[in-house]
Amino acid sequence: MVNTEIPKGYTFSPSSFNGTPLLTINHEATVDLDSTNSFEGPEKLLEVWFSASPSSLPKASMPGGLKSVPSEEWKEMLDLVNCKVLSIVESDDVDAYLLSESSMFIFPHKLILKTCGTTTLLSGLPKILEIAALVAKFPHSLANAARGTATAAVPYRVFYSRKNFLFPDRQRGPHRSWRDEVKSLDRIFLGGSAYLIGKMNGEHWYLYLTEPNTMLTPPTTPDREQSIKVLDLPKSRLTAKACSIDEEQGQDETLELLMTDLDTENAKQFYLDNASAVAEGQYFEQANKCRSDARKHLGSINDMEETDGKVAQSVRGLQGKIYDDSVDVFSSTSDENSPFASDDELTYPQELTTEGHALGTVVSEACGLSDVYPTTKYPDARIDAYLFTPCGFSANGVIPSPQSGGSTHYFTVHVTPEPHCSYASFETNVPTSQSGRETADVIQQVVGIFKPARFSVTLFEAKDAVDDDCGDKMKKGAKLEAIKGYRRIDRIVHDLEGYELVFKYYERFGWEGGAPRL
Repeated sequence: MVNTEIPKGYTFSPSSFNGTPLLTINHEATVDLDSTNSFEGPEKLLEVWFSASPSSLPKASMPGGLKSVPSEEWKEMLDLVNCKVLSIVESDDVDAYLLSESSMFIFPHKLILKTCGTTTLLSGLPKILEIAALVAKFPHSLANAARGTATAAVPYRVFYSRKNFLFPDRQRGPHRSWRDEVKSLDRIFLGGSAYLIGKMNGEHWYLYLTEPNTMLTPPTTPDREQSIKVLDLPKSRLTAKACSIDEEQGQDETLELLMTDLDTENAKQFYLDNASAVAEGQYFEQANKCRSDARKHLGSINDMEETDGKVAQSVRGLQGKIYDDSVDVFSSTSDENSPFASDDELTYPQELTTEGHALGTVVSEACGLSDVYPTTKYPDARIDAYLFTPCGFSANGVIPSPQSGGSTHYFTVHVTPEPHCSYASFETNVPTSQSGRETADVIQQVVGIFKPARFSVTLFEAKDAVDDDCGDKMKKGAKLEAIKGYRRIDRIVHDLEGYELVFKYYERFGWEGGAPRL
């Protein structure tokens, strides 16, 4: 049940309640947002790590690392990417930016940027390295024109990935082809590795990553006045950090579901007209319930036993003046002080008829997204959601650990529901050890929300976590094979530096769709 009451001062996002992470909404960026035309749902995903964990920030860096960077700096970088900030949820561990095209997450030690459409994500990478150097004060070197910035921080590690585009001919800048993207990254980093994972003539996924202690390319001569350091840690510890983040961060794993060919009827819940109708029905249902409860309450007053003569007489006298039996106190009345009104007089909030965070919240609860990591288990979890015109949905979830002193994780969801380009993505780094749920259970729940005809799964896990128990690993793999209603078409495992990557592709039983766009 969606609570459609709009308290005074409400900013139309569940994270606006007192005692929760701070929410900032950019109303100007929401003007003229429209997803009417065919839209490229599959996102470009970039992760840039400047240290292995928040506790291993270089001594010379700002105490809060990347979180010390003002939001205006990030907005300037996002202008190069061609997207805008819709809202920001700030917390102690991570700041979650909901964008006009997907999301960005800022941790002290790393940045995650995910953008869809025809955004030019890699065009913002030189600016990210510059901000990390000049504002967050991470160790850096002088760069050259090939990198697009005068100064660049030296990353600890870099990951870039995406699935095959639906409309590759519409991409711009360095994203016109995978070859161009790799060239763009190789101009900045030395020794990066590029992969195509999956069938070249079917659904596939691209990955570019660097090894721990990334080097900028071409090699540069350090500034004489600048002491160049990668990390303020002994080499032996750096090697250990390459496999996993430290104990306070827990298990390092990222799950991503990339879903296409969504069920047409089910996808209607991500259209503004449908969501507004749902919200309207719930709004008036709630109002009628309040009126009914008030009637019952007044009826109980009329039925009071006269246990005290004077009090009872006073109550009856008051009822005679205000609540005469012949008058329906819930009918139309000219009394300005009356708290009740008929259905015709109830004012329906405009925020529940237009795109924005209010309807985004309605959709996140109605579709079941808020139940993936419910507040009953994660009491401090918050979802910042947005519904677009005439359709389209984005949401960021900030999930603090229910255990005292635990880390804060995230999930992010983006939906393009139009039948000719339908797509939905779900990504999270909430570890299974914290959620107490198997990865297959999370996948099954998410697939049940969006009902795709086919989807890909990528699962990154730190090797130390994967190798702890080979028996558990085999059991997990077996459960991932069995997603109810779907058959697995492809399974590929990559042994990467510090991580194991599992890629799987599924199709719904009985689905007879077309071949993927290549």
